[in-house]
Amino acid sequence: MTIVNRVTSLIALCLALSTVSASADDARLEAAKKEGKVVWYTSLALSSAEKVAKLFEAAHPGIKVEVHRTGSQRVLQRVMQELGAGIKNADVIHTSDAGHFVLLKEKKLLMKYTPAGVERFPAGFKDKDGYHYGLRATVNVIAYNSQVVPAADAPRTWKDLLDPKWKGKLVTAHPGYSGVISTHVLALVHLHGWEYWKQLAQNKPMLVQSAVDPSGVVASGERPVAADGGHYTFYQVKKKGNPVEIVFPKEGVPLVVSPSAIMSFAPHPNAAKIFTDFVFSRELQQFLADSEGLYTGHPDVRYPTDRPALSELHLLQVDAEELEKRNEEIKTRFVELFGA
Repeated sequence: MTIVNRVTSLIALCLALSTVSASADDARLEAAKKEGKVVWYTSLALSSAEKVAKLFEAAHPGIKVEVHRTGSQRVLQRVMQELGAGIKNADVIHTSDAGHFVLLKEKKLLMKYTPAGVERFPAGFKDKDGYHYGLRATVNVIAYNSQVVPAADAPRTWKDLLDPKWKGKLVTAHPGYSGVISTHVLALVHLHGWEYWKQLAQNKPMLVQSAVDPSGVVASGERPVAADGGHYTFYQVKKKGNPVEIVFPKEGVPLVVSPSAIMSFAPHPNAAKIFTDFVFSRELQQFLADSEGLYTGHPDVRYPTDRPALSELHLLQVDAEELEKRNEEIKTRFVELFGA
């Protein structure tokens, strides 16, 4: 796509999103403008989160987005620590650990709010009681640097990563930081047991924090193979011309649905509702699919032909309540096995 076409597409998107804004309740929109901003705690990759924020601000002049981006586990930790100190800062929370939303809902920390159109989302993308909805989804994959690893030698299954030839050549993200990786760990425990993780640890993978981080490590060649990581991050670095190839293991890829919700104590409740309507609009959901390489629950979104549809993949799904109950076990066992 040429620069002119990119600019033209962005202008068209902003105009379309402005139409979404115009359809919002006028009184609420005016109230949101008086509030002046929405504070967004998110685990979405920073570059992606900043794009969403800029598109929102372009469509809603007078309302700023204050982006606070970190890993899923730290997003939740920060919210709970702030509440413990009497600080109510976050308006909208978005992480990749669905278990967080089970916990927050139980503690009555979420506002019941249903953005337009989400009733058509699949069951796995919406809370039956209307407190949270899946903003986006990704799958965990294997990836490798094609300048270092020939295609014929690349790992094709999760168990291929256990081969001693990969010792000192792998990178993995950490479930103590990343909700994407917490989900991934539990999905593979279901598939291969904790023995799989014990054997993977013997290959001494490089440990990074976020599920975003392995893509940069592989692209640079610092470690030529990623044992996990969000597909969309590898997709983005590959689109930029980096020598990164993506493998969707045939025994299944963990599906990570990342919910979004408004906090019950949101200091800018009207802006939070306007922002939530915006991010669940078909136009923004299509942007996430086209520009950022993400999957969504919106039934009208169409995907580029350079990646498989979710229906073409064998998806490994994890129950959100089990994820919440086993969260500490996952982190503790991982640290015991990997030493950090």
